[in-house]
Amino acid sequence: MPSKVRIALDAMGGDDGAAVVIPGAAISLARHRDTEFLLVGDRAKIEPELERHPQLRAASKIVHTDVAVSGSDKPSQALRRGRKTSSMWLAIDAVKKGEADVAVSAGNTGALMAMSRFHLRTLPSIDRPAISAIWPTKRGSSVVLDLGATLGGDAHHLVSMAVMGAAKASVLFNKKRPTVGLLNIGTEEVKGHEEIREASEILRARNLPELDYIGFVEGDDIGKGAADVVVTEGFSGNIALKTAEGTARQMAELLRNELQRSWLSRLGYLFARPAFQALRDKMDPNKSNGGVLLGLNGIVVKSHGGTSAEGFAYAIDVGYEMAHYDLLNKINQMLNREGGALSSVQAAQEAVS
Repeated sequence: MPSKVRIALDAMGGDDGAAVVIPGAAISLARHRDTEFLLVGDRAKIEPELERHPQLRAASKIVHTDVAVSGSDKPSQALRRGRKTSSMWLAIDAVKKGEADVAVSAGNTGALMAMSRFHLRTLPSIDRPAISAIWPTKRGSSVVLDLGATLGGDAHHLVSMAVMGAAKASVLFNKKRPTVGLLNIGTEEVKGHEEIREASEILRARNLPELDYIGFVEGDDIGKGAADVVVTEGFSGNIALKTAEGTARQMAELLRNELQRSWLSRLGYLFARPAFQALRDKMDPNKSNGGVLLGLNGIVVKSHGGTSAEGFAYAIDVGYEMAHYDLLNKINQMLNREGGALSSVQAAQEAVS
């Protein structure tokens, strides 16, 4: 474990930039005193926010740039305009140079993925990175990936994500062989796109020691906690994530309206208040904020762009945990154990095809 965890923050990313990033960093610092920050962005916007948080100021260094990646920039545009100058690039560059252990950004997802992949490169046998996050379930939590890093993917990409997700889950959940399911439109083996069926065949044929493949799972199985790891390509994964978050907010609003409908319902709320508070905490999307870009030669965390300071603090916490417990090195060890799990998967795919 490093004595200090150094985190580079893209202070100009997200809907509100430094106004959310700086207080979020202060919240995270209160939970993890062994953190140091590189605050990358416009000094004129960062310093007024830092004045409100003297402890954070003492633990931080500002890296000035007034170039920010726009939320509307395409990945290719972001690379052309913001390469080597933008706050997002410089935060990633700090990881590349070893000046930071983690980079955290609430900025443009496509740009963050493109810059991270271009600058940090991917691990051996990994074609494309994936956004992985912790998903609250009835049984506790599951790792779900990909949540929108890239769209589509062949069988090798799906199997690669299964191995990486299992590696992350084995460390976070302390399980030697996490269960893994492929998200599909049904549990029958004949259903789904050819790539999903092919990935399923490979996982069953290889019987990898890193994971326990349980077959296809459906959308409602994610919340049930049917598998420790749920794997899907980025298009359907992002839709599933946004649907779950929207449903949680909708249910909270509907419940609040019903509890205010009459004096009797308000009285009932007073008696059930602890239970409602526990449910609110369990369903709070802020506490699930922070998606790790798995498959890179470095740790990069993506925060929701419209999150609050508390939500951004949780994204920083994710990066802290990844670095503090050296999860990247442990994931690499699992990926390369016994000659490389993914190398054997590639050979299996060629045999199946």
